[in-house]
Amino acid sequence: MTVADIHGPTSHVYFSQRLRLHYVDWGNRGAPPLLMVHGGRDHCRNWDWVAQELRHDYHIIAPDLRGHGDSEWLRGSVYRIQDYIYDIAQLIHQLNLAPVTILSHSLGGQISLAYTGIYPENVKKILAIEGLGMSPKRNAEQAATPPHERMQKWITELRGIAGRSPRRYASLDEAFQRMHEANKHLSAEHARHLTEHGVNQNEDGTYSWKFDNYVHADRPFGMSPEQNAELWQRITCPTMLVYGEDSWASDPVKDGRAKNFTTAEIVRVPRASHWVHHDQLTVFMGHVRRFLADDYRTP
Repeated sequence: MTVADIHGPTSHVYFSQRLRLHYVDWGNRGAPPLLMVHGGRDHCRNWDWVAQELRHDYHIIAPDLRGHGDSEWLRGSVYRIQDYIYDIAQLIHQLNLAPVTILSHSLGGQISLAYTGIYPENVKKILAIEGLGMSPKRNAEQAATPPHERMQKWITELRGIAGRSPRRYASLDEAFQRMHEANKHLSAEHARHLTEHGVNQNEDGTYSWKFDNYVHADRPFGMSPEQNAELWQRITCPTMLVYGEDSWASDPVKDGRAKNFTTAEIVRVPRASHWVHHDQLTVFMGHVRRFLADDYRTP
């Protein structure tokens, strides 16, 4: 499949905590709902190849998280996991999607898994690509850092972001090259497609990424590993946790986090980094179709 084969979705907006948030709708409204939630510094159109494969079987909705893509930036500087969860809760509520199937990646996985633990009756199935957040090792390191040091680091980081303008690229080709360098597994065609949907053109003709620079900042405090584990333990629907064997992400089996899921299948994908759905699309779709086999319609 090439980018030329993809017939794009329609754009829509909804409101959450007074923010104007964006999502795309791939049509087929009579089919079962399928929500696709992207990761940090990404955008909803990163799901295009997956959506194209499933659009005839599902009514697909893919949102841009706050501060990402074509969604509004936060009035402030702290992008909290709790607020992301609220945004997804509002989207599911406003569009009456429950019970919904969810495909998610990275930050989107953290959000979606937490939502599923909060409202287990609202989710039919959930697949998360490397969506468990920081590893136990990193969580332990953060917990060992005194609160005043965490706050000092955060304040210094925010001051740095406040004084830094979004990076500008002289041309779309230059932005594309940066995208391609960031993930060597991407084909040039895929990298260009993601770039075209991931940048805005500035008034001077240069290009900048759509996401808010403040999403870079590490939150000094948030949900604890124990709280996350408690939510994961509440998930009752079929669950698939996917990660790439070439990724930096911690193995949930080896680090012990998989034991918090009562229904989860763990899938390791060879020759894939953090973006499994980009790096090994055919292999990934094989796992997706097997996972969804009893509830999607064949064309």
